[in-house]
Amino acid sequence: MPHNPEPLLPHRDHPAHGIRLFDGNPTVIFDTVCTKDRKPWLANEAIHTILKEVWLEADAWLMGKYVVMPDHIHYFAWHTESLIEYAKWVQYWKSQFTKEYKQVDCRWQTDDWDTRMRSIQQYEEKWLYVRFNPVRHQLVSQPEDWPYQGEIHKLTWQ
Repeated sequence: MPHNPEPLLPHRDHPAHGIRLFDGNPTVIFDTVCTKDRKPWLANEAIHTILKEVWLEADAWLMGKYVVMPDHIHYFAWHTESLIEYAKWVQYWKSQFTKEYKQVDCRWQTDDWDTRMRSIQQYEEKWLYVRFNPVRHQLVSQPEDWPYQGEIHKLTWQ
């Protein structure tokens, strides 16, 4: 029987959830939220406007920088003093968007992929990746040309 020198790593089909809060450290989450079946309905001005309105009102966590792609959204969310769990906040803003937009075929994937940023360096590296996503997907030649991005709350790492 051949010996496999590679250790077997656990395979996850879904992300592990549950954001830990640590005293004295900011809680910054990088998340990716996708459309159901990855249908490309997100990248238009009407949807972008509704998302910005919903994110302003859903202030239990603060939406920071984001990029809306045709079939997914990358963003950073910042913890507030609210006791509302991160997963509940995501569920809330998705439901508020759906109530406002009211299109039957425009649905969200149930899950999302969240990761806590451990340092300002990790945050900056991830933002660079997110910022160039429209370029990598050949939607624009320069990141600043992509119209469906922004920053709802300007936050600094502290």
